[in-house]
Amino acid sequence: MYPEHLVAPMREDIVQGGFQELKSASEVEEVLAEKGTTLLFINSVCGCSARTARPGVKEAVWNSAKKPEHLVTVFAGVDQEATLKAREYTLPYPPSSPSIALFKDGELVHFVERHHIEGRSADMIAQHLEMVFDEFCA
Repeated sequence: MYPEHLVAPMREDIVQGGFQELKSASEVEEVLAEKGTTLLFINSVCGCSARTARPGVKEAVWNSAKKPEHLVTVFAGVDQEATLKAREYTLPYPPSSPSIALFKDGELVHFVERHHIEGRSADMIAQHLEMVFDEFCA
């Protein structure tokens, strides 16, 4: 578990981007049971999360004509209960953070694992997500 003073700026960064934090398993279940599209960002303290994942996810949401209806985040290594529950929904993919999941009517339709984030710029991540949003979002 990481100290809150360390993760607070990382939490705030994604929340300022319009994402709702989920801190319990029940919150994850409730949100992912909703109809429509939900973008789940599994946040982390790793460098690729700060350098490319968070900026890329926010850029995709800002720039896309079609957007997910719900933007949510869990913090790996911090909000353990919520993260474990979220990862149940991203099976069969192994635990990965940061990572990005898009759900449509509660079904996982696209997943970006950490190894697809590492070495890619925020712009590349955003462009990829914009194509995904165009395909799955209204």
